[in-house]
Amino acid sequence: MQTSVHWLENVAFEAKSESGHQIVMDGSSAYGGENRGPRPMELILMGLGGCASFDIVTILKKSRQDVTGVVCELKAERAETIPAVFTKIHLHFVVTGNDVKEKQVAKAVELSAEKYCSASKMLADGGVEISHDFEIKPA
Repeated sequence: MQTSVHWLENVAFEAKSESGHQIVMDGSSAYGGENRGPRPMELILMGLGGCASFDIVTILKKSRQDVTGVVCELKAERAETIPAVFTKIHLHFVVTGNDVKEKQVAKAVELSAEKYCSASKMLADGGVEISHDFEIKPA
């Protein structure tokens, strides 16, 4: 996997992925940013949510659950000192569907956290305390 990051101006950068996608990142106004895109640390959090959600959807579909929606809401805490790394991240999954079984969702969350989600594993192995919970809503 490869990517490149090009400086645009001030504290704005454009990242281009190997798969041909691009995104602009920008710093806060305190550092000269213009809010032209997410902060780099926000992208890490977004990536974690995407990675875990991918797992949840695929695991639930394989277990023949009638899932119609999955939302992953993430809340993170960062260290007070530089480097301001993530110290805690909580993922809350809202799974919508028809007759979705709680046991299946719990298993999907567990498998994602402990086996499949590369982003979660990498962050946890780096010392980030990661927690999860979920709720199920009827479609």
